[in-house]
Amino acid sequence: MPKYQFLNRDLSWLSFNKRILEEASNTKLPLYERIKFLAIYSSNLDEFYRVRVGTYKRFTELPIEDKKSLRENPDIILKNINAEVDRQQNEFGQIFVNQIIPELKENDIILQRNEELCDEHHQFVKDFFLDNLLPHVQPILLLKKQIQPFLQNNVIYIAIKLFKKNSKKEEEGAPKTRRARYAIIKVPSHRFPRFIELPKKNGKHFIMFLDDIIKLRMKILFPGYKINSSYSFKLSRDADLLIEDEYSGDLIKIIENSLKKRETGSPSRFLYDEAIPKDFLKFLKESFNLLNNDLVKGARYHNFQDFFGFPNPKQPELEQESFHPLKAKELDGKKSIFKTIGTKDQILHFPYQSYEYVIRFLNEAALDPKVEEIKATQYRVADNSAVVNALINASLNGKKVTVFVEVKARFDEEANLKSAREMRKAGVKIIDSIPGLKVHAKLALVMRKGDKKDYAFLSTGNFNEKTAKIYADHGLFTSDEVIISELKQLFDYLENQTKGYEFKNLLVGKFNLKKSLLKLIDQEIENVKNGHKGYIILKMNGLQERNMIIKLYEASKKGVKIDLIIRGICCLKPNKTYAKNIRVIRIVDQFLEHARVFYFHNMGEDLLYLSSADWMNRNLHRRIECAFPIKDEKIKKELLDILNIQLRDNVSARILDGKLNNLPIPTNNSNHYIQSQPEIFKYLNKKEIAKKSKRRTSTKKSV
Repeated sequence: MPKYQFLNRDLSWLSFNKRILEEASNTKLPLYERIKFLAIYSSNLDEFYRVRVGTYKRFTELPIEDKKSLRENPDIILKNINAEVDRQQNEFGQIFVNQIIPELKENDIILQRNEELCDEHHQFVKDFFLDNLLPHVQPILLLKKQIQPFLQNNVIYIAIKLFKKNSKKEEEGAPKTRRARYAIIKVPSHRFPRFIELPKKNGKHFIMFLDDIIKLRMKILFPGYKINSSYSFKLSRDADLLIEDEYSGDLIKIIENSLKKRETGSPSRFLYDEAIPKDFLKFLKESFNLLNNDLVKGARYHNFQDFFGFPNPKQPELEQESFHPLKAKELDGKKSIFKTIGTKDQILHFPYQSYEYVIRFLNEAALDPKVEEIKATQYRVADNSAVVNALINASLNGKKVTVFVEVKARFDEEANLKSAREMRKAGVKIIDSIPGLKVHAKLALVMRKGDKKDYAFLSTGNFNEKTAKIYADHGLFTSDEVIISELKQLFDYLENQTKGYEFKNLLVGKFNLKKSLLKLIDQEIENVKNGHKGYIILKMNGLQERNMIIKLYEASKKGVKIDLIIRGICCLKPNKTYAKNIRVIRIVDQFLEHARVFYFHNMGEDLLYLSSADWMNRNLHRRIECAFPIKDEKIKKELLDILNIQLRDNVSARILDGKLNNLPIPTNNSNHYIQSQPEIFKYLNKKEIAKKSKRRTSTKKSV
């Protein structure tokens, strides 16, 4: 077998996050949209360090012989990660300091620094500190090898270097012979906004970091001391619960106990202000028992995810226009959504179309006297979820309701445990989780008595009405008897975990998903071998599984043309001879591209699947996923049209090269730009207008 090359999954992910960062410098976007991209970048990076870097840290502690058995040296990868992050952090700082702050100022919004305050603002800051902050900023003296304060995860601290005053004569200075003292203060951003608006003056708005307010007034906390300097830092802790392979004991109890430990995990990143002197940093490192590879340089400010809440005193100016989802005319104005679905399959494209139809589907099931039973999966749900409320109402109305709740969904474990408790109280049968296996499929099944038809909703995204406003996904309503029959088998497996299920239409993880996908690729290879066209389009969030990538390399070598739309991790390496027929693009825009779509040309008889599954190791080997076929030819064409719009994007799309660069897509005609997300909205809107017009015409004829 040829020696194929692959990109490292985590360096590839950093390439995706760099693409996010690019949008922060995109001057065509409204200013506050660019600030939002800075917040997204920062939030992503924090999670990356808590999960992925935490894992590498554990690998670096392995004995040398064990490290040799790994595919890649964790020490080298960790070094490369930190080097790339350092480059990106420098770019982040340049964007923030040289673009965002000046543009805020041009719009009369001043991000105020301590040294720039006027007398009126000085007084405001003093009063705010004394009236609000003083009880919540208790300093802790650092006594190396005696007291080691516990640093909370992702909390901003201010480290202070100070000297004791001996006499009035010495107040102004601190002789080098005098022993320095050190202290830390926790910034209480959990109690107060990170950004404080100062009084407006001369038509200008002034905003100040909470950190800077504390730094300006903190001398009151150290009577008898002279503050020499202060710098911000934060610690990110390993957040991986390591519960994937628990096969015994009470899984819920295991998770609840693990959640308590998450905030006390080992350090994965100590982010510090790069302006801090080396001796000061050395003292902090020793005080908190940190290693060299824990240390990551940052700027003056941390936790830029707080910029999601950066105040806009000129709202709605400087922001992205509010987006209003389209109505789906075929589902609108009907007494029963079931009746419409019973006639033919219906597709929804979020967030372009409203998620209210999914809620309506569940609410109608809760109220319909003919409905006997509802089954659903839950991976990530919204706070105060309308989905959960509908399922609770169904149970209270006497329906048999069974919900599989994946309590191992990372960072949503606590929310899922809470919603499971609420549903269980209402009589819903809860299947909490399967040890050693995650259920990632997005499915709902409604079964009715005295009716030949049952109904289902299958989706590429979670049952979450809030993320459906910002995540681009597809959802299918169907009453197809074959699909329904196989869904019943799948839910039966989730309840009983017995063997003997056979899926022919659905592609189900742990059963036939990977095998079927490989077979579909092989069929395209065979078609080319026989002189026909071979073409594949794959859209997903991540591509990592090596056998799948090797199969794509083989297909490319045989002449199958492959278009990949990969939002995040892509371990396939483009621009190699064995990948000459493969193009990889990445789309980053207002909405998060989240859908998984698999298209195979199939000798002109198009095969198209929507799926919950990416082609990552976890999805294809350790999860219950579901890919479902699109049988309705009109829906198939609609989805293929959307894919082709995305493949023609030369504004928000980038070509991924073999060195993880996000390259702009060249255009021959400078006046012909295609930005896929607005184009998809226009496409769907035009179709809805045409449907409405057709309905009016048919109504007039019948009259």
